[in-house]
Amino acid sequence: MAGSINLENADQFQYGEWDFRNPMSDLLTLIIGTLTLRPYVFVFLAIYLAAASRDLGLRRALAFTGWAWAVAFLAEFSSTRTGIPFGLYHYTEATRGQELFLANAPFMDSLSFTFLAYASFCLARLCLGRSRGAAVVFLSGLLMMLLDVVIDPLAVRGDRWFLGQIFYYPEGGVYFGVPLSNFLGWAVVGWVIVGGFAWLTGEARHPRGGVALYYGVLAFNLAVTWWIGEPLLLALGLVLHAAALALLWVPTQSWTSIRLKERSL
Repeated sequence: MAGSINLENADQFQYGEWDFRNPMSDLLTLIIGTLTLRPYVFVFLAIYLAAASRDLGLRRALAFTGWAWAVAFLAEFSSTRTGIPFGLYHYTEATRGQELFLANAPFMDSLSFTFLAYASFCLARLCLGRSRGAAVVFLSGLLMMLLDVVIDPLAVRGDRWFLGQIFYYPEGGVYFGVPLSNFLGWAVVGWVIVGGFAWLTGEARHPRGGVALYYGVLAFNLAVTWWIGEPLLLALGLVLHAAALALLWVPTQSWTSIRLKERSL
């Protein structure tokens, strides 16, 4: 029986994927498996840690990581049971035993929210010219949702690229198989992550590394969308983000002009 402890044979003292005779070896195997299955996630994570450490300081970067991961994990734990906030979906658990899982969710999935939320936070700060406030929090959530407009439909098609089929929506969805509730959920999670962090911490001064990360993640997902042959999804992603960039560029330029005038006075 899966998930039961076998005491009939001393050589088979196991529970699920864990062998209690050598737990550290099992953990190391799962960590290595997580790295090898999702190397691109950890490339983005490394870039995030470097940028966030310079921007926020190492302690606050680690605090942001822990806070974002906790919020994301709770959101996933709830959504896979109640449908709140992302809509109901399920992990296939096809890679259980090959990578780290926490409850029913792959560890790397919740961890991805850390750099996605941070990148969105940085772009919002650069556009608004400030590091705190309701406007920064609100825009951060919207920018994170815009990333997911490309990410989630691509992830649903994971069986056609190296992600693999790791989850599914049992009732499908109107946007390339993704329910609209998912995008609202991403905005809400972005607001909670950035809002909670901004409320607890002080100034952040170097957002450009995070902005580069935002567009790096976007470019990666658009490239894979092209690679698997989804021209409509690719076109919609390009149009939405081009429109967002145009809308954000105007206030950013206006803000820069105002700051330059203030400094010249």
